[in-house]
Amino acid sequence: MTNDLNNLTAISPIDGRYLSQVINLSNYFSEYALFKYRIRIELVYLIFLSNEKITRGLTKKEEKEIRKIYEKFSPEDAQKIKELEKETKHDIKAVEYFIRQKFAHTSLSNMKKWIHFGLTSNDINDNAYRLIMKDSLKEIIVPEINNIVITLQTIAKKYIKLPMLARTHGQPAVPTTFGKEIAVFSSRIKKELILLNKIEFYGKFGGAVGNWNSLNFAFPEKDWPALSTRFLKSLGLNHSKITTQIAPPEDIIEIFQLFIRINNILVDFNQDIWRYISDDWVAQKGKEKDVGSSTMPQKINPIEFENSEGNLVIANGFFETFSRKLPISRLQRDLSDSTVLRSIGVAFAHSLIAYKSCLKGLESISPNKQKMLQDLNEDWSILSEALQTILRMEGKTRAYESVAAQVRGKKMDKGSWIKLIDSLDIPKQSKNKLINLTPENYIGLVKF
Repeated sequence: MTNDLNNLTAISPIDGRYLSQVINLSNYFSEYALFKYRIRIELVYLIFLSNEKITRGLTKKEEKEIRKIYEKFSPEDAQKIKELEKETKHDIKAVEYFIRQKFAHTSLSNMKKWIHFGLTSNDINDNAYRLIMKDSLKEIIVPEINNIVITLQTIAKKYIKLPMLARTHGQPAVPTTFGKEIAVFSSRIKKELILLNKIEFYGKFGGAVGNWNSLNFAFPEKDWPALSTRFLKSLGLNHSKITTQIAPPEDIIEIFQLFIRINNILVDFNQDIWRYISDDWVAQKGKEKDVGSSTMPQKINPIEFENSEGNLVIANGFFETFSRKLPISRLQRDLSDSTVLRSIGVAFAHSLIAYKSCLKGLESISPNKQKMLQDLNEDWSILSEALQTILRMEGKTRAYESVAAQVRGKKMDKGSWIKLIDSLDIPKQSKNKLINLTPENYIGLVKF
């Protein structure tokens, strides 16, 4: 086998089997993208220093040329940085040297000394990762979750009145509707999205231990905390004013924990739909050439929901690891977070694969109304809740116990139900109310 990398030789399924589903995430979570975000921050900072009269002024043409370096940043540029990194053994220093080379032999040559002035690596990295997450969530991840919510809401509204047997503890409970049970999941996810949209990202800009040591030493007359706040605001970030070498990670941990919850909601959904399909309450539309089993030609497997579930579990394993590791950094900083942060894209990639699989599965299903109603009407003892409620209202102090003695462990058809009601010593009005009750109309309130 050669060393050439392609879909079949990739170690990670994200870069192999699933690459086509997540390729757009490479604009945010690849090393190329990380370099691009780092360069953007370095160069916007240089322009900021000029605007604050700390360095010489830049002409409009020079400022345009500076911005072009990150706006036109290419994979070839990223490769040049990797070559520089072989010499420096330091990725941020390689970024600095790359920009220096870009400035050489131009009017910006005398600005080289101001590149990365007074900064530490995490003044770049911490902000880069936050911008990466902020942009990827806005452009790719959250829209895909919204698609799931919209699809679920559409299904819920369409089948709001379709009666279905509910189960608690895996056992027949009382009737509900298919639409309402689908709405439960869209509602849960929407609540998390509201919280997700409220999260604010906090950047860091304070030098080696967060005290602006070198910047304050060089320009003591400047209000560096205020300048840092203003600079970070220009990037779309809030300012963590009290830090070590790294920004406190609680803002991004909140993101991870929200995604754990969103993903767990979808695991729950995938498993419920899987069970409905297994019970033949939900039917799947198989494609002509799809193979459900290598040996059983009749099968149409719920593979999209299973694939979604598996990827959600993997994603949450990463998110949980991030949430445990990132709050801890020895003293003012150790390097153990660096490798962890580089894997953020893996968690979001598995999540994105899961969201797409879930949506694909939803496109191929529909409720089997006949089977749902058949199973719902199979045992009228599920109406015993209503019966004991009426008996309580009629003053029967042991209503629950007396009903349980007659229905527990027994299956009742319509005739048996009516016979039971006729035998009761209760007013005719209450008796008629129970006789007119059916599993299909005892669905409570299903408005949403």
